[in-house]
Amino acid sequence: MTDLTTLSYTEEHEWIAAGGDTVTVGITDFAADKLGDVVFVELPAVGTEIAAGAVVGEIESTKSVGELYAPVSGTVVEINDAVVDDPSLVNAEPFEGGWLIKVSVADGALDGLLDRDAYVALTEG
Repeated sequence: MTDLTTLSYTEEHEWIAAGGDTVTVGITDFAADKLGDVVFVELPAVGTEIAAGAVVGEIESTKSVGELYAPVSGTVVEINDAVVDDPSLVNAEPFEGGWLIKVSVADGALDGLLDRDAYVALTEG
């Protein structure tokens, strides 16, 4: 299981796992729970340039439709086809098999993101 204290987070309930110049992005268990059963995921194409804060996809559940925001700027280098084929992975494994995209980023891309303690404080408030 992923050590949640090593991840960065956004106020839009996304998590970011650093791995060199590529980061992995997903939505948190808190967001997945609030969405309900995820039934559709739309992700940006590989090669897409994304800007932090911009809408880059969509997550639809039995309760609502939500936008996926880019937590960092960079280039999409991989999407999780398994989530597109089986959106329920977002609920079942938000920090493992339910990841969404991998993005090539520059140094400093994670500056200003929340650590685990700050994210927990945000969601408990």
